[in-house]
Amino acid sequence: MPVPHPLEVMVDDAATAALFLDFDGSLAPIVDDPAAARVLPAARAALARLAPLLGTAAVVSGRPAEFLLDALGIEGVVYAGTYGLERVVDGVVVVDPRVAPWLDAIEQVADDAEAALPGLLVERKGRVAVTIHWRTQPERGPEASAWAEEAAARLGLEAPLRGRMAVELRPPVPVDKGTTVLDLVGDSTTAAFAGDDAGDLPAFDALRASVRTGGLRHAVTIGVASDEGPPEIRDADVVVDGPRGLAALLDALADEISARG
Repeated sequence: MPVPHPLEVMVDDAATAALFLDFDGSLAPIVDDPAAARVLPAARAALARLAPLLGTAAVVSGRPAEFLLDALGIEGVVYAGTYGLERVVDGVVVVDPRVAPWLDAIEQVADDAEAALPGLLVERKGRVAVTIHWRTQPERGPEASAWAEEAAARLGLEAPLRGRMAVELRPPVPVDKGTTVLDLVGDSTTAAFAGDDAGDLPAFDALRASVRTGGLRHAVTIGVASDEGPPEIRDADVVVDGPRGLAALLDALADEISARG
């Protein structure tokens, strides 16, 4: 496939470009059990080709950083997990120190959720966050959301709805994909973010705002479309059809950059 026009700026100056990618629903298909998620081989191969060609290549995900490292394991890729509360530095997971006062509350809310919501998947994201999933029982979404809202208020946590059929309980630390990509963008003049869900929209907004304020010269948003994603995803500069569409796009971008080089 040809490289879409908005991404030609990345081809023109790849060495100073930054590419940020979501994991679930973007590099990997959505599955009922998060532990069963696997990156598409074509997407991993394309990212492995792209990483040495770009100034920065990063995966920014709601997944724990250790999961991302194990799932991808591509040298030269930056891994930011739990929306940026965790990062892999020199092969070691480093947790944002602002999380420390909330570790006991996170452990407690995970235990409480398992007791209060039997049958739903309670995913412990290391020690820094907990996600309650109702994909296998969609009728229990209102129950899980209401419980999470009450528990968050009781323990001083946040409970944003940032994923598909899931709610996350996390420390009240001002970190999301938007703040994380701006922190990682460094001296890049061009940056792109690819994502499929509500939790990715802050990254879209942050990159667009950076262009308006003069931080970036170019920003490109890549929407990975699906039947479940929010409509705003389809307002991106480039829209692809699911993880396979993103894999093909990344491969085409690697081809074009290599050809120019």
